[in-house]
Amino acid sequence: MTTGPLGEPPMTLRDPREIVAGQLDHYRDALLRKLDALDDDDRARTRVPSGWTPLGLLKHLTYVERRWLQWGFRAEPVPDPWGDLRPGTDEWAVADDESYEVLRRRFEEQADRSRAITTSASLDDVAALGGRFDADPPNLAWILLHLVQEYARHVGHLDIVVELASGDVGE
Repeated sequence: MTTGPLGEPPMTLRDPREIVAGQLDHYRDALLRKLDALDDDDRARTRVPSGWTPLGLLKHLTYVERRWLQWGFRAEPVPDPWGDLRPGTDEWAVADDESYEVLRRRFEEQADRSRAITTSASLDDVAALGGRFDADPPNLAWILLHLVQEYARHVGHLDIVVELASGDVGE
């Protein structure tokens, strides 16, 4: 697929599934490009009062996809679905042995797993009960749009961190 402005899916796409999948991949790629632009120290360092780090953001987005698609949509058993959080808090946690390379590999594996889940279902399919949802589950379209907005928001946060770290503002 050719891309549109700034690597987004082309505006000529008409299939909602391709549009949403393209947007998710666009944001996944943007996240990794921005993280690649930082050195190891800047990936592990916080630059914001809330204390999150770029590594914490990468781990968080890996778990977001796992929570919404594996545990949520498919109701698959997922060990520690909230494993991106420090126990008893809403703070993102990164263990000492979780390097950028390790977290990036896990992110890429989760993205591949997420793509496999989404391509095997219809946008109208409703999430299974028994995982994340006990009642009134959303359909796949709702989940995917939620993921797009989650990525858009967090990649925007990362834009600011990269600018503070290096002065670069890029795409």
